[in-house]
Amino acid sequence: MITRALRLHQGLIGFGAVRPDCTGGGSGQAAAGPGRTGAGWHRQHLVPTMPGATAVAGAVLVALLALVPSPQPIPWLRPPQAAAEWTPIHSPGVCAFYDECGYNPEVNVSLVASKVPCVSNTPAREATGGLLTLLSSVCPELVRDMAGTPRVCCSLAQLVALQVSVALSGTVLARCPSCARNFANIHCNNICSPDQSLFINVTRALPVEGTSEFAVVEYQCFYQQEFADAAFTSCHGVRLPVTGGYALDSMCGRYGAQLCTAQRWLDFQGDKNNGLSPLQINFYLVPNGTSPGDALEPLSARAYSCSEAPSDEEEPCSCQDCDESCPTITPPAGPAPPFRIGAADGALVLCGLLFALLAFLFLLALCCRHRSSKKGVVLQPAPARAPGCSERWGDAGHRALTRAFRWWGTLVASHPVPVLVVAVAVAAGLSTGFRVLHLTTDPVELWSAPGSRARQEKAFYDQHFGPFLRTNQVIVTALRGSGSSYDSTLFGATNFSAVLTMEVLQALLELQQRLAAATAEAPGTGRTVTLQDVCYAPLNPSSPTAADCCVNSVTQYFQNNGTHLAMVAQADSQGTGTVDWRDHLIYCVNSPLSFKDITTLELSCMADYGGPVFPYIAFGGYSGSEYTEAEALIVTYSLNNFPREDPRYEWVLSWESRFLELVRDFQRTHGQNLSVAFMAERSLEDEISRTMGQDIPVFGTSYFVVFAYIAVALGEYTAWRRVMVELKVMLALGGIAVVVGSVFSAMGLLALLGLPSSLIILEVVPFLVLAVGADNIFIFVQEYQQQSSREPGERREQHIARVLAQVAPSMALCSLSEVICFLLGALSSMPAVRTFALTAALAIAFDFLLQISAFVAILALDARREEASRPDVCCCCRQDKGPPRPGLRLLRPLLQRLVPGLLHPRVRPLVVLLFLFLSCTGLYLMLQVPVGLDQELAMPQDSYVLQYFSALNQYLAVGVPTFFVTTEGYNFSSTDGTNGICSSSGCDSDSLTHMVEMATRFPDVSFLAIPATSWLDDFLDWLNPTSRCCRIHQFGNASGQFCPATSALPARGLRNLTPGCPLSPPPASRTPVTAPAAARSPPRAAHRGVSPLQSPAAPRGACSELRPGPDRREPAAGAVTGALEPRWRGSPR
Repeated sequence: MITRALRLHQGLIGFGAVRPDCTGGGSGQAAAGPGRTGAGWHRQHLVPTMPGATAVAGAVLVALLALVPSPQPIPWLRPPQAAAEWTPIHSPGVCAFYDECGYNPEVNVSLVASKVPCVSNTPAREATGGLLTLLSSVCPELVRDMAGTPRVCCSLAQLVALQVSVALSGTVLARCPSCARNFANIHCNNICSPDQSLFINVTRALPVEGTSEFAVVEYQCFYQQEFADAAFTSCHGVRLPVTGGYALDSMCGRYGAQLCTAQRWLDFQGDKNNGLSPLQINFYLVPNGTSPGDALEPLSARAYSCSEAPSDEEEPCSCQDCDESCPTITPPAGPAPPFRIGAADGALVLCGLLFALLAFLFLLALCCRHRSSKKGVVLQPAPARAPGCSERWGDAGHRALTRAFRWWGTLVASHPVPVLVVAVAVAAGLSTGFRVLHLTTDPVELWSAPGSRARQEKAFYDQHFGPFLRTNQVIVTALRGSGSSYDSTLFGATNFSAVLTMEVLQALLELQQRLAAATAEAPGTGRTVTLQDVCYAPLNPSSPTAADCCVNSVTQYFQNNGTHLAMVAQADSQGTGTVDWRDHLIYCVNSPLSFKDITTLELSCMADYGGPVFPYIAFGGYSGSEYTEAEALIVTYSLNNFPREDPRYEWVLSWESRFLELVRDFQRTHGQNLSVAFMAERSLEDEISRTMGQDIPVFGTSYFVVFAYIAVALGEYTAWRRVMVELKVMLALGGIAVVVGSVFSAMGLLALLGLPSSLIILEVVPFLVLAVGADNIFIFVQEYQQQSSREPGERREQHIARVLAQVAPSMALCSLSEVICFLLGALSSMPAVRTFALTAALAIAFDFLLQISAFVAILALDARREEASRPDVCCCCRQDKGPPRPGLRLLRPLLQRLVPGLLHPRVRPLVVLLFLFLSCTGLYLMLQVPVGLDQELAMPQDSYVLQYFSALNQYLAVGVPTFFVTTEGYNFSSTDGTNGICSSSGCDSDSLTHMVEMATRFPDVSFLAIPATSWLDDFLDWLNPTSRCCRIHQFGNASGQFCPATSALPARGLRNLTPGCPLSPPPASRTPVTAPAAARSPPRAAHRGVSPLQSPAAPRGACSELRPGPDRREPAAGAVTGALEPRWRGSPR
């Protein structure tokens, strides 16, 4: 849900305010009072203010809470006495200030234009009429706790401004009514309590021009420690789903929720430099049982527990925001511990015992047989028995196959040329399917079954929300150099890693500027593609510029602006030290949602596109939250994704190619000092495709080796002069051609049938069929050479047919069993496995058919050539026939020596034991194979993607997003439907978002790191009647119509932008009155090119509210929630 922050104009009492320095700027200073030369004041003085702007998922509103980190708080001290004249009376029923006295000239840059009160140490006024009505709504505790007519120390104008402030803070804290109420009560007491003077002491005021009044610009506020702790505790667990963290992460400065305390939390509320608080408030927490003296009594109001409902109309805080509200959760069972027997691996022990048992049984049987032979026991053969039915059928089938193959062999050997022509024609015809062959390279299409649940859910998501974003990333680390220590004037000594230097940041900035200006040609559409054509621009999706593109990097803390990066300014008005990019970076990594840092640089931390850059995305290789010690800097470009049939898909591929080119140039330029790992979304498919080209030499070499082996090993050499005649080169070429033809025929046939193929098939199937085909070739040819003598009256063709009849049945049964095995593999639902199995089955079948046809024909021609004493290659020549005698064979001598050795009585048991050992070892290792598909295994060893994967696993600590999507038909309009999804107060304890949040408490089991973000929670906050969100155009041509969040460009850093849904028409003229010189703040680096936003004050109540009606239509899909899976550095994804 995109939230629009408002331009508020009346006394915003900082729900994001005060510096944690509880003694503040004025605690030790004399205030300007009567008789002193103080700063002048004018009631109508206007300071430049920053208008609200649209931000990603409410980030702007969150940024209002996180403007300023805070220095270390100091313990409670007795307040200074120099300013007592402003509040001389500390008594019940007496005010310290009252009404409004204009704007504070000491606030240079402010997100809102807020007025400050006038000094008035007078009795409280009665609240009647409209003031009492509004007081009962804004500060009900002040009305309930008083008897009779309530008295207050605030005017109607102050109360209206307080209402706006409470409403704005409520948009963040409304998830927990108790916290929101406690937070509102703090400022209700500060502004309107009738006993205001008891716990507030004005320390500094400025005279107002043209009047005798003085305006309060700083005061001290005393709270009881117990009250402050209770209020803080009620808010400590309140979530901010839009950021995946806690609300206190953006309400406690640079301390965040983890290091936040009640003192730091309150101190942050009143710092005038945070862009929200109109004046300086210095909070003092007084320990229980002590008193600050001088008639001061620390405030000790009631603070609601987060598990307590503030009123009958409200609910306690939800479990997600309050641990006390959670039901008892039984921790889920963790992963089963590894199977162990004692301290040893259980599987290893069992496999070892299995081997020992089998070996024992084998040796026992061997010993028994050996003993029987020593006793002279002769085993008598079993008496012959009549063959059974199965044996008779088997013999009959074998005889039938023998006769069939003998007839077929005679036919082929008698007509070799026609058979070859037919075989080549059939193979060539089937191979034409390569023209329509579709190679699948998309990993989803390869490894995910179309009917699988994951695939269907992804298709549903893509259909309703579009394909998920494409990621292009660069990871930079330093090759040499060591870190340095920086002694910051504001933040103290801080360590900076070797990669966090000005030179590296400037190099990264230059790279991003080149990428922003990069263009690429899309050949299919003839379009010149730029970054803004394909980038994800969440705040300006309709007409983005390069600056609107979502780019996350460390330089975005400086809005990718070299001028901002190089800025240097004095640390304070006294000129003690300077601040530079390091101070700004220290602040931003701890408060990334801020629009203005606390340094005199006054730079925004928001990225150039208007959203925040969370440090865990821009940095890598750090410990804890020490981001400045990070070993890696990460630049991430998020691009829109499109269906493959969309023309824009080619656009994004073209730009990613250009991205890779520029990053490679950057790598070559800075390779001596920096290690640059990078990857684009298209890199995986590119690298997988590249492996095909790299494997062609491997294919050629392997086939050549097999060819040479067949050509030499199948020969039978009788004399050196007949070597060329007795070579089998053409026969080997024929065998290789048969293998290649079978592979091409299988792939072509499947392509003609419309089945896609993959690179895996191209790389694996040829080797598989080559192994099977070569084996059959050796069996056939060796048998032909072994039975070289013909029977009486037998012709050459009949000789070949007789040999084929002897070996073909076994070849057929072997090929059939292999085909059946692969066909069973084709039953797999995984597309890559199914197509591979089908291709392999067809290729083996075609290989067998070509071997008993084409190869038999080639063998017949080769036998005819050899009988004619013609050389193998130059068959046109003729040599003299040698005397018929046995020839030398290469394989048979080897086998004649190897087989007797294996059959030796002492070797045979060792062979069996070795076989048993390898079998048990293989069984154990099979159990150790991890389940999964690591994409690194598909990459070639020289791929740049492997370097990226290594850096990703080592440095990046962010996991992948996880989505929970409700399908069509879910009724969000019903109360049950809403409560079943939402996570704020009043929602079901077993709602979807609550269940996800509970799962995040056990990340080792659920793998979810942060709670889910639901659009429904944001929508309910947007409908909050106390919200000041502008929902309806109030003037202009669109007056009365709905005002969408995308009607205005978002604020980027500190740019001048005009909102599209203003609360009121701009006034005709408005002249700011400059504060007198004595009240001006010191010049700050001549503004360094930073222009605060100008915003006219809007009248109160100018924005209509939009309420849901009974005719709301149900969305087709919704409740998209996400949670990040954690990534542990050094572990696989």
